[in-house]
Formats: sequence, C-alpha cells, structure tokens
Amino acid sequence: MSTAKYLVTGGAGYIGGVVAAHLLEAGHRVTVLDDLSTGFREGVPGGADFIEGRVQDAARYLDASYDGVLHFAAFSQVGESVVDPEKYWVNNVGGTMALLAAMRDAGVRRLVFSSTAAAYGEPVSTPLTETDPTAPTSPYGASKLAVDHMITGEAAAHGLAAASLRYFNVAGAYGRHGERHDPESHLIPLVLQVALGRRPSISVYGDDYPTPDGTCVRDYIHVADLAEAHLLAMDAITPGEHLICNLGNGNGFSVREVIETVREVTGHPVPEVRSARRGGDPAVLVASAATARDRLGWKPSRPELADIVADAWEFARAVGTERGA
Repeated sequence: MSTAKYLVTGGAGYIGGVVAAHLLEAGHRVTVLDDLSTGFREGVPGGADFIEGRVQDAARYLDASYDGVLHFAAFSQVGESVVDPEKYWVNNVGGTMALLAAMRDAGVRRLVFSSTAAAYGEPVSTPLTETDPTAPTSPYGASKLAVDHMITGEAAAHGLAAASLRYFNVAGAYGRHGERHDPESHLIPLVLQVALGRRPSISVYGDDYPTPDGTCVRDYIHVADLAEAHLLAMDAITPGEHLICNLGNGNGFSVREVIETVREVTGHPVPEVRSARRGGDPAVLVASAATARDRLGWKPSRPELADIVADAWEFARAVGTERGA
C-alpha cells in the first residue's frame, strides 16, 4: 500500500510504539490512541499524532480518512489475568468489540491485530503451527483467542480485511523504544536488571526439563522484526479474509542460554537462583513462521540472541541513566 493513514491503538506501549515508528519511517501518517494505563507518553514516536483515550471510545476518533488500524491496546500479564480475569474480558474483548464497531461505522476495512501464541495453550507439537488446537490456559490467552474469533466473524460478515499475528516472546529495542513494563515479567529485561545491579539474582524455574541444558526453551523475536511483520501484513490482507500467522525465530533459546548471553554482552556477573518448576511451564515453546514466510514474505533479519540482547542492554542502560540508577 502507498502512503496511508493509520490508527495505532496501544501505540504508547513497547510493541505498538515500535510499529508506529516503522509506519512513520515508511512514510505513513500515524495517530496513536492510548490511555497510558500501561504505556508511556514518551513511547509515542515523534511525528505521530497522539490521542490520550481508551480503545472503547475509538468511535470518537475514527473516521473515513483512516486506511486501517493496527491494534495493540490489550492487557497482557498472564498471572494478573488469572486473579483478575474480568479486567481482561472488559478491556481485551470489550475494547475490541467497540473498535470493530467503530471501524464498521467509519468504513475502515483493514485491521492487523497483535494476537498471541498463548492462544494455543499447552503445545501438542513443536514447532507450533496455525492448525494446532487452541486451548489457552489463562484468561489472557482466552481473551486474545476470543478476539481472533470475533475478527473471523467480522471478516466473513462485513468484508473486513484482517490479520492476526501470534507470537511468544518479543525482545530487544529499537532506538528509544524498549521494554519498561511495571511489573516486569519477561526474562531478558529481568536478567538485564540483574546486570544493572537493580536485582540481586535471576530465578531459574526448573533445570530438569528434557532440553539440552535442562532449562525451558522459548522463542524470541526482535521487536523490529515483529514490527516489519505488521507492515507486511497490512499490505497482504484481502477483504473478507482473516489471515492468522504465527511469528517465530525458527528455533528457541533456553533460559540458561539467555542468562549466559547477557553475561557475555554486558560483561557483568548474573547470579542465578535455582527454583522449583512453575506449574504449566512447557519444556519447549517455539512457533513455526512458515505461513508468515509464504503469505507475508517475512523472515526475521535479526535472529541472533546476542543481537537481541545487545539492543535491549543499550536501552536498559539508557533508562537506568535517566532514573539515576
């Protein structure tokens, strides 16, 4: 698609902000809609228009001048969703219902949705493919899967051109855009906090899994690669079709590999604390990106763990300096 105008919901967050930056670099016009409940005003890239508001109120801002929507406005903490599931149903599902209605009323017929491989639940095979059963094990994953079903119905009934991108672990940084979740639950930024001296050690939950080094293996994608997939998806979608694509690195990295890579990249010691396995942690979670390769022409250009960690480390140090750490 040539120069276009896009609404990016949740564009003050980590992934949404990087996607918004890529859209601007591609010459598009971008409006970010974010209530800043988990995002940051400084996460909105320069050159984007910014509206502080809820996705539930998208009808106030969306009109026929927009060519499409990229939707990231969701809560995403698995543990929180277990103890506060209604928060996830109201925002992730209810917010998307309101967004779809606003798009329908405004005649905006292109959508790329940030979904999750958590929709699959416990894997029945590795690597995961789009034809594998969906049986999410948390309200977070269930809410995202519900949205995928909603989008499928919207595409069939009303001609929406849509894509859902499902992925596991996004990491790295892109310029001034990086992970700054509060609370933080992702492995790479947690290990980097240890290297920065902000955390005494990193917990390794189980070292007796059936993997080469006994620790869990996970798929990591550089956030810039992920952003590029969203732009490719916006160009690839066709009216009436809901395209679902897994995004993966093609292989996985173990918890111990991540820790050792952080030590090598940062030059800092990272003490480990061995802890018991956590319930529901599969040994290996890796997603196949074959459909994304075939339909979007996408493949990760930054697949090396050291490169992902190095970019995340540069961002973490910059944020630490800002905080006086």
